[in-house]
Amino acid sequence: MPKALYLHVPFCPKICPYCDFHKMRRNEDLVAAYLARLAEEAEALYDRFPGTLDTVYFGGGTPSHLSDQELTRLVQLLERTWGWPPRLEATLEADPLTFDRARLDTFANLGFNRLSMGLQSSQDLILRFLGRLHDGRQGLAAVATGLEAGFNVSADLITAVPEQDTAGDLHAFAATGVPHISVYNLSVEPHTPFAVRGVTVDPDKEADDYLLTNSILSEHGYRRYEVSSHAREGFEAVHNQIYWHGEHFLALGPSAAGFVPGGAGLGVRYQNPPIKDWLQGAAPSEDVLNAEGYILERLMTGLRTRRGVDLNEISRRSGVEVEVRFAGVIDEGIGLGLLERGAEGSRLRATDEGLMRLDAVLRGFTYSGLHND
Repeated sequence: MPKALYLHVPFCPKICPYCDFHKMRRNEDLVAAYLARLAEEAEALYDRFPGTLDTVYFGGGTPSHLSDQELTRLVQLLERTWGWPPRLEATLEADPLTFDRARLDTFANLGFNRLSMGLQSSQDLILRFLGRLHDGRQGLAAVATGLEAGFNVSADLITAVPEQDTAGDLHAFAATGVPHISVYNLSVEPHTPFAVRGVTVDPDKEADDYLLTNSILSEHGYRRYEVSSHAREGFEAVHNQIYWHGEHFLALGPSAAGFVPGGAGLGVRYQNPPIKDWLQGAAPSEDVLNAEGYILERLMTGLRTRRGVDLNEISRRSGVEVEVRFAGVIDEGIGLGLLERGAEGSRLRATDEGLMRLDAVLRGFTYSGLHND
């Protein structure tokens, strides 16, 4: 049975111009309808996949934009289904302006032990460009308050932003002592306000910032364990590794996506519809993974991580000899210094160069998979 659950809270204090997640401004009637529908969905999903959970992740949107009473209702809902708190990790995504120290005590009393904070930068100019409501001082202070309250804190940083002093941001984030930093290059997605305004990302700055991130954060004691994730030892995100290493997980809420057992034994990907249809009880879309889809997905997610993928395990589960099927791609990647073998031989990992050129590495597997009988 799945041991992890993602719960999507779509409400935000403000819609940022770069964001393409399913989100909206809150109103009381909509939140009430959301909570009622979520209870129905959770009970139905629990009937199919009962048991207990190791990790729960409240993502968004901005889950901390819910009131204490609304968060309590969600926790009580999970408590009467899978049980609460989860065994290992309960994460709440939080905006720096949605809590103070007293409210953090409420979060802790509700059973959350990890906060994921969307700081995005420490520089006021960059924060204004990104449409954030907080300034640099408020963001860094929020991290300090979270650490003082005893939470395992992760801070998000966006790089490759025009006029950004990326080194300054990296040093400022590390100086807080936050044990986990997630770093994402700015991406201009279709139909976002940035796309409409014609905002572009300089590929040279993008590449430079990627190298700078690893260089500076490693000096501060962080280890890149996934292409965008850096942690001090023992503070890697437990929940997120479930995604990257192909484990099953449940999902609740509008547009939330999960991966559950089923199909031909390789699993079923499902995604809920957006909130309008979701509130009316519309069924999620489903994609039953065949052997080819399973292999490609495991390679695409596993190679994002320092741990890499166990080719023997993928072969065992899929019934396809992965070493044979992708021999040319693997040998070429190793020859170019983009891939490397682990000590046990069957484990394949991306090198530092391979992580920087990950899209090209993964395209090789995708093309080979689609064009190999």
